[in-house]
Order: sequence, then C-alpha cells, then structure tokens
Amino acid sequence: MLAQSPPEPAVAVPTRRRLAGAVAGVALLGAVAAAGGVPGRATYGARVTADEPHYLLTALSLAEDASLDVSDEIAADRYRPFHEVDLLQQARVRDDGTQVVPRAALLPLLLAPAVAAAGWLGGKALLVVVAAVLAGLTCWLAVRRFAVPLGAAAAVTGVFAASAPLAVYGQQVYPELPAALAVSAAAVALTGPLGRGGLVALALAVTALPWLAVKYVPVAAVLTAIALVTLWRQGRRGAAAVLLAALALAAVVYAVAHLAWYGGLTVYAAGEFFAANGGQLSVIGTDPQVLGRARRLLGLLVDAHFGLAAWQPAWLLAVPALAALLRRRPHGWPVVVAPLAAGWLVATFVALTMHGWWFPGRQVVVVLPLAVVAIAWWAGRVRWRLAAAAGSGLLGVWSHAWLAVQAATGRLTWVVDPFATADPWYRAWHRVLPVYWEVNAATWVLHGVWLVLLSAAAVLAWRRAALPFGSAGRRS
Repeated sequence: MLAQSPPEPAVAVPTRRRLAGAVAGVALLGAVAAAGGVPGRATYGARVTADEPHYLLTALSLAEDASLDVSDEIAADRYRPFHEVDLLQQARVRDDGTQVVPRAALLPLLLAPAVAAAGWLGGKALLVVVAAVLAGLTCWLAVRRFAVPLGAAAAVTGVFAASAPLAVYGQQVYPELPAALAVSAAAVALTGPLGRGGLVALALAVTALPWLAVKYVPVAAVLTAIALVTLWRQGRRGAAAVLLAALALAAVVYAVAHLAWYGGLTVYAAGEFFAANGGQLSVIGTDPQVLGRARRLLGLLVDAHFGLAAWQPAWLLAVPALAALLRRRPHGWPVVVAPLAAGWLVATFVALTMHGWWFPGRQVVVVLPLAVVAIAWWAGRVRWRLAAAAGSGLLGVWSHAWLAVQAATGRLTWVVDPFATADPWYRAWHRVLPVYWEVNAATWVLHGVWLVLLSAAAVLAWRRAALPFGSAGRRS
C-alpha cells in the first residue's frame, strides 16, 4: 500500500471453513441484533419518522410508477401504514404539481422491491440483511487483510455488530448502513491486489456513495485518492487513468441526473425548506460556527446522549487503536485511517448538528466499520486488550438489548426518548459523560477530563506500538 509495513508476528491462517463459519456467525449475530429493533417504534405516533417515511414513499413510487414523483402517494396517504400522523412536508411542490423528495435516490431504489413485496416491514428486513452482510464483511476484512486472529476478530466485530449504532441503523430507514457497506467493500478492494475485479468493485462502491447521500462525497474522494496513489506507485498508470476516467464519467452522469430530477447539483434543490431558507447549502446551516462545531471532535464520541461511547463504551478503544495503527503502519493502514478521518470531520464541521431527530451516532456510521477493524487489529494479539474490548463491548450489547426490549414493549421509542432507558448501566455511565446540548461548567470540566484521558491513552498506545507485539503484550 502507501507505506512499508513493519514486521508483524505470524498468525495462523484459518481454513476457509473456519473463516466462513466465523463470518456466518458474526453475520447472524448482526442480523438478530438489528431485527430485534424492528418491533419498536420511532416515535409514539409513528413507526418511522423524519426522513424515513420519505425514503419509503419514494421506494413505493419507484416500484409502482418507476418515478421519483411522490405527489400521488402523498395524496393517497400511502404513508399511513408506517407513519400514522400527518406527514411533514419535505418536497417542494412544483408548478406541474409533482413532488420529488430531497433525498438521494439509491436507497429507495434498493428498497423498492422489498417495499413492493412486503411494505415497510420488507424495507426494514432488507436493511437487516445489509447489517448481516456488513458484520460478516467486517470480520472477513479484519482477518484476511489485517491478519487479526480469527477468534479475536469474531469477538470484536461481533460485539460492535450487536450494539449501537450499527445494530440500530440495521433497521432504521436511512442510507447509513448501505453506505458503510460500500466503504467496507472499497476497503476490501484497496487492501487487496487491486486487480480488474478489485478496481470494478472499488469504482462501484465509490460511485454508490454520493447516490446514497451527498455528505459521503468526501469519504468517496479519499478512497479514490488512495486508489490513484496506490496505482501510481505500482507503476500502473494506465489503470489509474481508466479508473479516473470512469469515475469522472460517473460524476457527469450524477450531475446531469440531479439537474434533471432535482433541479440542482444536490437533492436539496428539490426541498421546500432549502428553497425557502437560502438554497441547497443551507443544509449545513446558514451561519455555521466552525469553532463551536469543533467540540464535536470529542463530543461525537463522549456526549452523554449522542456520543458513541454512551451506548457502546468499547468505541473509546478506537483512540488508542488508531494511535497504534498510525505508529506501526501495517499493510492497509491508510485505508482505515484516511476515510475514517474524512467521515469524522464531515460529521464535525459540515453536518448541521449531532443532536438530531434520529438515534445517536448517525453521522459517523458510514466509517465506523473501519474503526472496528482498527480496534480488532489493536486488541487481537494482546490478551488484556482483547478482554477490554470484549468486556466493554458486552456492556454495549447489554444496552442495545435493553433498549430493544423496552422499545418493543412500548416503554420508549428509538428517536424520541431512548435516553429514558431504564438500563442501569446507561443510567450510571452517562453521568460521567459531558452533555453538550446543555453547555455549562460541568460540561467543560468533563470535556477536559475526557480530553486528557483519551489523549493520554493515545500517547501511551503510540509509545507501546514502537515495541514488538510480544514485548508490548508483556510490558502492558
């Protein structure tokens, strides 16, 4: 890849049968965890909420009319089976009466056959399948591309697949998990020999990302840059030129299609809100405060309500894992670090808010499987690290299971009040995390404490990574 890898200790290569069994087991675990959330409601008045009903309506329109125009579906109240309350207007009504939802078209296109066959439940079932495939692929990526021991890879990827936010977005109707699957597929291609099949897979994955949401363009651009640099350094200038030409053509098709369907280069041109409030770029805010948003660099991880670690404390291990990965630079390390950084920065500085009308973690789901791979790599050969990852990971699995049971029995919902969970672990744990939507002195004290703790963990991991794995294991 982009840098010479230092010597790594030999790891027994699992047989195909053992690897297939582990991958299937992790995939099944991811499917069960995601499916467990399906009976729960998004809000007390609706099965799905916010953007979800609009994705489902567009899927219905594509299945029945082969059209993005949802005006007839809205007029016929086709959303009532999954959104019992009145639908919040998103699409701008055009002069000819048509309405195109300001949401990317690829997710509805993927959902269309399932929604046509089994309604909203069919759409959620398809996303459960995506969750299963993503979980299995993450395990395979850790084992085959990053030489993580099979048992460790299965344990680490399993606890993350069975907890928030990956398990939650395995049943929420958003493009987050399909986008995460596309990123993971691109990572598989980039860490492999990058032959003809790998280049085709990479091109398809990168092309899919903007069609799932325009916010994924920076991640797609980083993946493309890694591929071009890799091919250039390998002396494969022709392959690099062909890949660049193919992606340029895909970008032209994207632009032409969006101008024709949405009236602008992004889907937001078709939105009622964006048309009335400053145009397409108002999706990132009319007066974005860069310094104020910088708190999200940490907040996306440790916020008491919307932080990843609030629901799955094992995400904290991504900090030392990435520090060690950067220091040791094993084969494929840029494919983990660079897209993950791009996705995190978009969630920090471009997204309108991290406290939205959705389940926590949504803005970073697209790159979280890469963080899982980093944690598996870091923990896989050192017993206490693996114990820490598995132990803290099981706390997250517990929290997700508790949420799923309470949501299924109507005691809370996935969007309105998951923070009201009766889970005793969450009730205790979230008290030591900062609350960024009510900024006060306590918020900044806890912010500082976590910044120091995680910085210290990163520095220590960086220093330990300079030692051979065996020495690090003994001295840690």
